Amino acid sequence: MTHPLIKRAVAESVGTALLLATVVGSGVMGERLAGGNVAIALLANTIATGAVLVALILAFGPISGAHFNPAVTVADAWQGGIRWRDVPVYLATQIAGALVGVAIAHTMFGLPLFSASRHARSGGAQVFSEFIATFGLLAVIWGCARFRSSMVAFAVGAYITAAYWFTASTSFANPAVTLARSATDTFAGIRPVDVPAFIVAQLAGAGAATLLFRWLNSSLPESAKSVVVPHERMTDE
Repeated sequence: MTHPLIKRAVAESVGTALLLATVVGSGVMGERLAGGNVAIALLANTIATGAVLVALILAFGPISGAHFNPAVTVADAWQGGIRWRDVPVYLATQIAGALVGVAIAHTMFGLPLFSASRHARSGGAQVFSEFIATFGLLAVIWGCARFRSSMVAFAVGAYITAAYWFTASTSFANPAVTLARSATDTFAGIRPVDVPAFIVAQLAGAGAATLLFRWLNSSLPESAKSVVVPHERMTDE
């Protein structure tokens, strides 16, 4: 019989791959069809990303929790949702899946499998935007997980759709996504040199939101297994 952790890891990898294929692919498609109008290209990228997040969380949530995001995984482990010894597996499969997703998008659009991005996303405003973007994402997850877990998928999709537009960075809010997007020299890319600051800000934002909701909701540890949606017991007993 297949070990439950393997199933969860595969779900995280496939889900993250499909997320990145959507982020990068819709960016390419949007840019090609927008005729130079960056706002239209961003709108196309935004709608596709928000929509696919809802679909993927609904599809994979009952299996792995549909993290697709190292910041969510670490926060979930911190609050007792998954075992710390399972975290490296989640993170490795998320990052690997994200890179596969970039390769899938590039293949669909006739591009090289990987290409270092030249899209500059640097400066304090961009980094602060990533802190806010990830803080908001974890706030939405923790805020919905306790009493409205069935709505988390829609809340996350709606939040990311909004955050694409109200943050200067267009809301990466995900270390695996950030790493993978450094390997695409397309509309969705980020220069490799800008990645570390984004990831530090994302982890800080996730930590701040988790601390806040642990204080706001004293029962949070009891419901941590609902991140992102209710799924199989993390103990694999």
